Formats: sequence, C-alpha cells, structure tokens
Amino acid sequence: MNSPKLRRWIDLLAALLRRNYAVTLEELTREVPAYGTGAQKPALRRMFERDKDELRAFGVPIQTAALDDGNEIGYRLERKNFYLPYLSVIREGRRSDPRLVDHFGYRALAKLAFEPDELDAVVQAAGRVMRLGDPVLAAHVRSALRKLAFDLPVDAMALAEPERVSDSAAGPAQAPPEIFAVLDDALHRRKRVTLEYHAMGTDATTARELLPYGLFFLGHHWYLAAREAEDGPVKNFRLNRIVRASVNPRNPNSVDYTIPADFRLRDHARSRQSWELGGGSVLEAIVAFPGTSGPAKAAQRLGEPVAGSSDRRRFMVRRPDAFARWLQSFGGELVPVAPAELVALCDDLARRTLDVYQAAG
Repeated sequence: MNSPKLRRWIDLLAALLRRNYAVTLEELTREVPAYGTGAQKPALRRMFERDKDELRAFGVPIQTAALDDGNEIGYRLERKNFYLPYLSVIREGRRSDPRLVDHFGYRALAKLAFEPDELDAVVQAAGRVMRLGDPVLAAHVRSALRKLAFDLPVDAMALAEPERVSDSAAGPAQAPPEIFAVLDDALHRRKRVTLEYHAMGTDATTARELLPYGLFFLGHHWYLAAREAEDGPVKNFRLNRIVRASVNPRNPNSVDYTIPADFRLRDHARSRQSWELGGGSVLEAIVAFPGTSGPAKAAQRLGEPVAGSSDRRRFMVRRPDAFARWLQSFGGELVPVAPAELVALCDDLARRTLDVYQAAG
C-alpha cells in the first residue's frame, strides 16, 4: 500500500468500526499512526477534517455527535450503515446463507432474501435506470450490479446494458461525465463556470460565464439552473448542449457568489412545460382562448390572467418554437395575440403543416 492517504483512511475506518460508540479525535490519534506523528493540533485537526470530508464524499456516513458532557465532539460509524447486507437467494423454499461469519460484527448485518424472479426484476430495473441517459446514475448501477454479480444471472450486465445506437438524427448525445464533474465542483465551491453552449434557437455555440444554482433532471434531460449576471434571471441550460466547461481558477479558496436564501431549486424545476425550459431570454406571450373544450380550459389554467381580458392569458416563454407547436395542437382553440413575432411564427408553422398534408393528399 503505497498511498499514505489510503493507509490513513483504512486505519481511521478500522478505528471507528471497532467501536459501538462515538470516539474523540484524541482517542483516534492513538489508533491512527499517521495522526500521531508529532503534528501540531491545528494541523492534525485539518488533516482529520479533510479525511472525514473526503470519506463522506465517497458515501461513508461518519457521524458527528456531542458526547455525554456536551463539551466534546465525538465521531462514530455504524456498521449497519457502512457494510452491504448479506444477500440470500430462495430456491425451492430454502434460503441460502453466507458460509463464513466472523466475529467482527457481521452477524448483526441485515439480510435480504430474493426469489429468482425478483432478481430478474432487479436486472430489469437496472436497465431502465441506465436507459435514462444519466452517466452518473449509470456508473452507480454498473457498480451495484458488479457487487451483486454472484447472485444475479450470469448475463445480468449484458441484459441491463442499454443498446448503443449511432444515429445522427437522434440529436446530441447525453452530457459526458466530465461535464457533471466540473459543474459539481463549481456548485460545491460556489465558483463561476465558463462554458461553451450550443443554443438550438440560433444554432450557434457561444461562450457563457455563469453562476451555477443547481442541477435538475426533467423530461429525460439534465439541466443547469444558473444566472449569467448577479442580478439577472435564473435560466436553464441543457447539459447535453454544453461543449466544454471549466471552473474559475482564481481565488480557489473563496466563493465567487452566494445563492439567495429564497431560491428553491425544487420550485424552480417544478415546471413541466417544454417552452419554459432553455437558456433563451423570456418572451411574454399573450394568448386568446376562443375554444371551450376541456383541453382548452385546462390549458387556460397554465397561463396568468391578463387585466381586463377574461379570455386571454399571459405565458412566459423561453422556446417560441415549442410554444408555437403546443398552440397548434389545439386546432384553433388557442390563438396567439402578441407579440408579433410569435404570431408570425405560428402562421408560418400552420402554412408549412398544411403544405405537408396537401403534398401527401
């Protein structure tokens, strides 16, 4: 084992796992050789905090707790939260159990029993998750399947792995993992990020400097919620349109911005309308509702009231092309009123649609 950090991590985990109670840093120092090398207390504390944060980032749930007197802080790692449970397979009514159980507490771990058809369901579910197109989730699924490989069907990985089809007409590929890594780092350290973004509306790739607010998944795609200026609106940028991204390298130990206390990513990402997504500027659209069908009334509720016009609604649109297609789907029951460019776009779309049907008939 050549890595001092890896050796230190293993010693720390061993010291925490052998106890059923919280332990102070002073006690850990006696069992982790690297902590007892004569380092000054401030340096030792910084080393321990870095180790703890990095292990937590890997998913190790190290807990911090006040000790009995309330004057000291202790640390603990519960075995049931650290080790994977034993897996048993039920065949012909009999359950298989692990053959070897040592005396270090593994006997207390939970057990999960699966019927063969339930294991098949696990594989099918893994395949569905991988088909979502999120490279981070896909990596986690592959890791989980490798861990379960002894009990899963021998071809589990092949069954779960989605087919890879090369089709230039299918649109841009899913965002590569390195884009997620850059944005995750920027969000964690609150740093500006510079990216090259391909806008579908203009079909151009431009450089953008953004203040990242969060990542969310919606409609089969990942989006970055971010501002282009301190006082600008929060826009959405689709990750698979980001060509390159980099984090501001200046002043790495200080934040570049703060996220307002009243911003809620869940609320921001709650929209389910395609015309509200994207990084374009907001277009205020006014729509008349001459139709009285159920779908038209439901669509009316999506807009905001317009003062003095009970049959009109206001919509905030980032993608006029998607909004025009949505209006057309109502067959004249929703009519665009303003602005003029939206009306012209809808008229042009209607003419082109009519040409397609006339050519076919």
